[in-house]
Amino acid sequence: MAIIEIQRAADDDMAPDDSNLQHWAETALEALPAGTELVIRIVGPSESQALNTEYRGKKRPTNVLSFPFEAPPGLDVAHLGDLVICAQVVNDEAAQQGKPAAAHWAHMVVHGVLHLRGFDHAEPAEADAMEARETAILSTLGIADPYRSPQD
Repeated sequence: MAIIEIQRAADDDMAPDDSNLQHWAETALEALPAGTELVIRIVGPSESQALNTEYRGKKRPTNVLSFPFEAPPGLDVAHLGDLVICAQVVNDEAAQQGKPAAAHWAHMVVHGVLHLRGFDHAEPAEADAMEARETAILSTLGIADPYRSPQD
């Protein structure tokens, strides 16, 4: 079992409970050694925007940011990294996309964990592989493909 620390710096009523966040993250951490560590930090728009500006050069809040941890040479640590999720952005996106909030939250957690595991979507082939992995993981959680519109 993974060790997942949940930090809440935004209103708790805007985010799922810890057990859901933990379950979604653990599902995306499949096949990693027991004891793998991860932090999920739930934030508001101002913290998300500050981090997005500093690390990605984008002056707006975003849904999820992933910060992989790279241990210094000689230090054996099981910490995979940190996810920073903006509750307001995720909830607003779910409403705009006509998706259940819990399904979109699960997608953002899975998406962020896959970034920590080395997946990316900068190039089309990478994006296809990452989206396929996300869809497969979400399917095991009973969540529909987030990349298909409800009309498909």
